[in-house]
Amino acid sequence: ELISSLRLKLQRLWEERELVLSEARECAERGEELEAMVQDVCKPNEFERYMMFIGDLEKVVNLLLCLSSRLARVQNAMRRIDGNTDAEEMHSLNERHKLLSRQQEDAKDLKENLDRRERVVSGILAKYLTEQQLRDYQRFVQVKTSLLIEQKDLEEHIKFFEEQLENLEKSIP
Repeated sequence: ELISSLRLKLQRLWEERELVLSEARECAERGEELEAMVQDVCKPNEFERYMMFIGDLEKVVNLLLCLSSRLARVQNAMRRIDGNTDAEEMHSLNERHKLLSRQQEDAKDLKENLDRRERVVSGILAKYLTEQQLRDYQRFVQVKTSLLIEQKDLEEHIKFFEEQLENLEKSIP
C-alpha cells in the first residue's frame, strides 16, 4: 500500500511539473513578446539594462533556491548528529554550514542589488510603456519568479519521493 501511495504521489507531482513547465513556456513566450516591444521603444543602452536584469533575475533566484536547499539538507544532517557521529563528520558539517550560510548572505545581497536594478528598469520602462504594458511587465517578472520557485520546489519533492520509493522497494524482499 505504501509503495502504491508513493507511486500515486509521484504521478501527481510529475503531472503538476508538466503543468508548471507548460506555464513556464507560456511565460517565456510573453517574455519574448515583451523583449521585442522593449527593444522597439527603448534606446539600445536601456534595452541592454533590461536584458541584463531579466537574465540576472533567473540566475539570482536559482542561486538563492539552490543555496537554501543545500543549507536545509546540511541543517537536517546536523540535527541527526548523535553520540555515534565521528568528529570529522561533525566538523565537515559545521564547515559546510558556515560556508553555505555565507554564500546565502552574499546571494541575498545580490538579490537586493537586483531589486534596485528592477526599480531602475521599471523607471526606464515607465517612460515608454502604457500603464497596461507596465503592469504586464511587472506581472511577467512576478510570474517568472514564482514559476522558478515552484519548479524548484516540485523538483525537490519529486527527488524526495523517488528516493523514498527506491529505498522502500529495496527493503522489500
